[in-house]
Amino acid sequence: MSKKKNFYVVWNGVVPGVYDEWKDCKLQIDGYEGALYKSFPNRDVAQEAFNDNPWKHMGKNAEKPKSKPSISNPNIIQESIAVDAACSGNPGLMEYRGVYVRTGEELFHQGPFEQGTNNIGEFLALVHGMAFLKQKNLSLPIYSDSANGIGWIKKGKCKTKLEQTNQNNVIFDLIDRAEKWLAANGVPYEVIKWETDQWGEIPADFGRK
Repeated sequence: MSKKKNFYVVWNGVVPGVYDEWKDCKLQIDGYEGALYKSFPNRDVAQEAFNDNPWKHMGKNAEKPKSKPSISNPNIIQESIAVDAACSGNPGLMEYRGVYVRTGEELFHQGPFEQGTNNIGEFLALVHGMAFLKQKNLSLPIYSDSANGIGWIKKGKCKTKLEQTNQNNVIFDLIDRAEKWLAANGVPYEVIKWETDQWGEIPADFGRK
């Protein structure tokens, strides 16, 4: 009996695409942070999945975060919010969210948006988090695991090199609004780098790594 043939979809890797050999798929994901991939029984199904939202197909086989955050760690401020972004490709489907650290309650969630990047998502998540705190008249610190996102908000500018297209106009509209918010408000809240190596995944992590 011949061995069953699988096809491999790489949504987030060195070169996203559909591969008919595991060795070729493996080259795209080995050592690639946040690699997102899955096998399928035939090429037509694989191609359809590649053109679709990956989260519809990952299901129970999605890899869980490597470690869960220990909010009991005395170095973590529980009365805070945490933000994070996820992107399936570069560019690809991008979304972001914010959660209340002490309980893990989701406070806001935007996306997915087409043709975005993870860095843009991290930037937008931080600005959205600050705008949320201002709207609610709260004064809490914000955690982010993105050095780029933190650096961009301090400069008041999203320093992306992504080209604007008809597909991602909505993302650039959000960037414009975020930059205007920063120009008017600055960075009025304490923004703290989440130390993933020491504390595990940030509470706002999507759990799709």
